Amino acid sequence: MRSYLDSDVLIGHLRGERRASALLQRLSTESHGDLWIGALQRIEIVFFMHPHETDDTEAFLQRFRTDPLTEEIVDSAGVLYRQWHPSHGTGINDCVLAAMALLSGGRIYTRNLKHFPMPGLSVVRAW
Repeated sequence: MRSYLDSDVLIGHLRGERRASALLQRLSTESHGDLWIGALQRIEIVFFMHPHETDDTEAFLQRFRTDPLTEEIVDSAGVLYRQWHPSHGTGINDCVLAAMALLSGGRIYTRNLKHFPMPGLSVVRAW
């Protein structure tokens, strides 16, 4: 099963949150190092890093496989967005990550469970 990390977990680690680091260590061991992020979660990290953070952030991102956007993922995410944004405020990035996890049979680790109410989606509170 793919383990997907939401951007809040990644940002937590980059900001020195020890619980994020402990989660990443545990998941890396359990999944034999095969951790996943979505393309949009990678975008969130890369676009908003500061120039002095570039080397460390790029090295950190090398630990993850990035699931690319496909037509199937985008179309599925659009359905999720129209269904869940009005009632739960689920944004585009979260809908795309949810579609990736649903289509691959993966699980999402996040601190924001409210944005992932989709039935059949495996979501775990990061800490």
